[in-house]
Amino acid sequence: MTKTAPERMQETDVIELLIAQHGMIRNLFDEVEQAPPERRGEAFTRLVRLLAVHETAEEEIVHPYARAKLDGGSGVVDDRLEEEREAKELLQEMDQAGPDAPDFMDNLVMLRAAVEAHARAEERYEFAKIVQHTTEAERRAMGLGVKAAEAMAPTHPHPGTESATKNVLMGTPVAMMDRARDVIRQAMGKKD
Repeated sequence: MTKTAPERMQETDVIELLIAQHGMIRNLFDEVEQAPPERRGEAFTRLVRLLAVHETAEEEIVHPYARAKLDGGSGVVDDRLEEEREAKELLQEMDQAGPDAPDFMDNLVMLRAAVEAHARAEERYEFAKIVQHTTEAERRAMGLGVKAAEAMAPTHPHPGTESATKNVLMGTPVAMMDRARDVIRQAMGKKD
C-alpha cells in the first residue's frame, strides 16, 4: 500500500528523517542568505542549532551502525567525520563572531558548500548502504534513537567530539551549558 505524503512525514525511518533534515538545512541556508541584516542572526541561530543537533545524532546513532555493520563502513564513516569536523570548526568560528562579522557572508557560502557536499556524500555512500542492509523496523528503531539523541544534543558546534563515545561522555554537560546559554541570550535579547 502506498502511503500519502503526510503519512510518510510522520514515519520515523532514520534515513527519511535525516534526508528531510538535510532539506530543512538547505532551506535555513536560503533563509539566512536572504534575510535582511537585522533578521539574519535569528535565522542563523536556528541553522546553528539544527546543524549541531543533527550532526550529534548522526555521530551517536548512524555512524556507529555504519562502522560496525557495513562493508567498508569504517572508511565511509571516517570520511564523513572529517567533513563534519571541518564544517564544525567553520561553524564555531561563525557562531562566535556572529552574523555582523565582516566575513560572515563569505564564510556562509563556504559553509553551505561544505555542508551540502557532506549531505550528498552521506546520502550516497552511507545512507544508501544502510537502506540496503537494514529492515524497515531497524530503521524505525534508529529513527527513534536519532530523535532521542537530538533531544539531548548540544545546540552549538563542538569540533573534536565527532564520535559516539565523546558525545556520550561530553554531550549532556555541554548540551546543558549550550541550552542555558541560549536561554540567557534570548532573555537578554541577544541575536548571536
